[in-house]
Amino acid sequence: MEVLLRESVLHLGKRGQVVKVKPGYARNYLLPKGLAVNVTEGNKRQIELERRNYERKILAEKQTAEEAKAQLEALNLTLKKRAGDTNHLFGSVTHQDIATLLKEKGFDIDRRKIETPTIRELGEFKISVRLHPEVVGEFTLNVLRRE
Repeated sequence: MEVLLRESVLHLGKRGQVVKVKPGYARNYLLPKGLAVNVTEGNKRQIELERRNYERKILAEKQTAEEAKAQLEALNLTLKKRAGDTNHLFGSVTHQDIATLLKEKGFDIDRRKIETPTIRELGEFKISVRLHPEVVGEFTLNVLRRE
């Protein structure tokens, strides 16, 4: 059975593609969840129109992410944590700690988009933030001892 995908489906295809699937998969999963529609000329035109609008939206989001990346890369944040005599932290620096610091600086970034190495000691670290699927910003985080 051939269906037209309304959304990208992992291991199947991208939005707007016509794919061949087993009838049970289409009938029980793709069609009820709105991930696909039957292939007709009207549906093809509708999906093409939706795809163009979606691409415009993604392009606008990418431009916004590029602007945020420029601002983010200018940051040099400092976080104070308790540490022992050997410069090892009592605990670690979490994604939530970094997200809170960024929120104080005016960036509303979800903690799940922050990519860090495991930080368990004092020092300077490069932190990556995924702002868009194609845009990754980096900034420097200094972890200092809290007195």
